[in-house]
Amino acid sequence: MKREGYYTSGEFAKKTNITKKTLRYYDEKNILKPSCVLPTGTRLYNEEDLGKLQQILLLKYLGFSLHEIKEMIIDDDNLHIAKSLEIQHKLVENRIEQLDLVSKSILGVAEKLKNNQKADWAQMFDIINLSRMESSLVNQYKNASNISARIQLHTLFSQNKQLWFPWVLENIALNEGMHVLEVGCGDGSLWNGYDLPKNVNVTLSDISEGMIRDVKRRFDAANGSFRFCVCDCQMLPFADGSFDVVIANHVMFYCEDIGKACSEIYRVLKKDGIAIFGTYGNNHMKEISELVTKFDDRIVLSADSLYEKFGKENGKDILEEVFFSVSWRDYEDSLNVTDPEALISYILSCHGNQNQYIIDNYDEFKTFVKSKVKNGFYVTKEAGIFIAKKY
Repeated sequence: MKREGYYTSGEFAKKTNITKKTLRYYDEKNILKPSCVLPTGTRLYNEEDLGKLQQILLLKYLGFSLHEIKEMIIDDDNLHIAKSLEIQHKLVENRIEQLDLVSKSILGVAEKLKNNQKADWAQMFDIINLSRMESSLVNQYKNASNISARIQLHTLFSQNKQLWFPWVLENIALNEGMHVLEVGCGDGSLWNGYDLPKNVNVTLSDISEGMIRDVKRRFDAANGSFRFCVCDCQMLPFADGSFDVVIANHVMFYCEDIGKACSEIYRVLKKDGIAIFGTYGNNHMKEISELVTKFDDRIVLSADSLYEKFGKENGKDILEEVFFSVSWRDYEDSLNVTDPEALISYILSCHGNQNQYIIDNYDEFKTFVKSKVKNGFYVTKEAGIFIAKKY
């Protein structure tokens, strides 16, 4: 007997306008499993499965492979899905912008040909390059999803009532008329809900064009005090002495040449300017690494030893090679995680090899994490900022 609120595979296929064969394929590939399988073998799907299928179909439309989609939608937590849909909406907006540019380029070349003018082959190459931009959607999605997952865990479970971003800005104490540069701004979360002092100008920069497009869309209309730039902090396109403050929040350990990045930040600072470098200590989030290792000792959550490149323990020595004086301020906090879904999303967002060992064993991993979180899961946080002065 069919359960109330559920659809058989035939009903579900008809409702969603896909074939039963496609449903079976998604089931076999662990992309979309039925919520319930009756003793008779009948597969049943519910309303939550509709939401998950919507994600699959949208991501397919955006050009993602099924392998990529499998990693993107593995978690069926409602909050995770909502965040995912917000990111997908941004990707749709990006695709619209790209296609609009391609359309204008095509019409421009066609108009010249109709008027027996020489074709602008440079513009034709622009069309090709614009089309290639679509391949960057995968990285844009993953970057935005990963940032969202990491911020969510801290927002939900930090024991310090003052969250990280407001704390960072409080330590900077921006004053009227300042010029500020943030390198590696990501999704711009540092500035959420912050009221800029009068006549403060903030330049948000990131190496990712997709990130800057999203941030610009988010802040441009709301506040004319923001400027935007796609650039690498190891080669900043700004004049010497342009900024009162430069912020590099959890950025330096990603730089290929940290010394060069420091020199560039020093160069664009005014004589009395300061630079803020957010980073971690060696013990930061160590319990999460220990947790996944207990599940599978092959898992490494960070492919690079980020804290060893630039962290609490060695950052001062690195910065003192360039800056006049450097001091460290601790951000006192910890996590008490009570939601396994949020913790799993965080783990899957890391830069290591975890997906290689978790994706195909997801149900087992989810059960494992639930058992560890049921009474609360304590996580050490060891983070803070270096404040470096130019003179």
